[in-house]
Amino acid sequence: MKKKPIILGIETSCDETAASIIQQNKDENVKILSNIVSSQIDVHKEFGGVVPELAARSHAEKIDLITKKAISESGIKIKDIDAVAATAGPGLIVCLSVGFNFGKAIAASLKKPFIAVNHLEGHALSPKLNSKLNYPYLLLLISGGHSQFLSVENLGKYKRLGTTIDDAVGEAFDKTAKLIGIEFPGGPQIEEYAKQGDPNKFNLPKPIINRGGCNLSFAGLKTAVLTISKKIKTKKEKFDLAASFQKTIEEILYKKSKIAFKEFRKINNNGNKFVVAGGVAANKKIRKVLENLCKEENFESIFPPVNLCGDNAAMIAMVGLEKFKKKQFNKLDYPAKPRWALDENAVFLKGAGVKL
Repeated sequence: MKKKPIILGIETSCDETAASIIQQNKDENVKILSNIVSSQIDVHKEFGGVVPELAARSHAEKIDLITKKAISESGIKIKDIDAVAATAGPGLIVCLSVGFNFGKAIAASLKKPFIAVNHLEGHALSPKLNSKLNYPYLLLLISGGHSQFLSVENLGKYKRLGTTIDDAVGEAFDKTAKLIGIEFPGGPQIEEYAKQGDPNKFNLPKPIINRGGCNLSFAGLKTAVLTISKKIKTKKEKFDLAASFQKTIEEILYKKSKIAFKEFRKINNNGNKFVVAGGVAANKKIRKVLENLCKEENFESIFPPVNLCGDNAAMIAMVGLEKFKKKQFNKLDYPAKPRWALDENAVFLKGAGVKL
């Protein structure tokens, strides 16, 4: 094996067409040679959310161009790539298939190893792109489609400690944004609205805050926001609702993370690293709240850089690099997986009738 492996990563699980090339140097630090992300905001804006068929079509139109751009910006030649890593799931199957099959085609043409990557594992390992992070660590994965606490024991070894029983926190952000009139994708803008509002104006519910361990629930909070949004009329009230929502999310994540710390230490006595990853990890107020909690509980808080919190291909390449070093390759007939849990032994906790 080369001392400085070069990995091409490809990501098309939802509405970001992304390609990246990373390289591990002799000191084991990882260098991102290129990281290209093409957004589809304009494609989906008029619909207020992602339309799978349109997203897949956009991926098909852009994937070749985006990958060529990543290779060009990296300064390496395509023949120098040691392996191709592509997102296999979870995600929208019509979107996944575009990048996944494109990655297979490149690997086959170059006669290089192909690595199928779990998108969630990409988020889990994303801090390794800019810091030396050793196992085990506690992970809070918060994104548009996922909210869960996981004990990250090793590459490919995860134990879920808690999850959302209904909606993801990122989905709650997006829905709230839409209800107060922020254009898609509005979730990230809630924090800006909140700065101008009164966080104590509206008393919003915190579902299962005192039960269910470190499991989460956001459906009831979304419903409360919907009810209030029908009554508000002024811009100031919108700012107040955003601020109240932001504060409620902060309080939920603070309380549930504190419980997760205790659960994590039951299985890892000396574990004290807390990684927060996924799109919602870019929220500065949430970062601050969780950083303060870590100081209180003697944990070390670790966040990916803001530009690596959302969907990107560098994190997919990172998983590819880790698997490449262990020679964990996949055959070209490996299927895409629209559903793919990191802890496949964990009980499914969604839908009516969930008991906690």
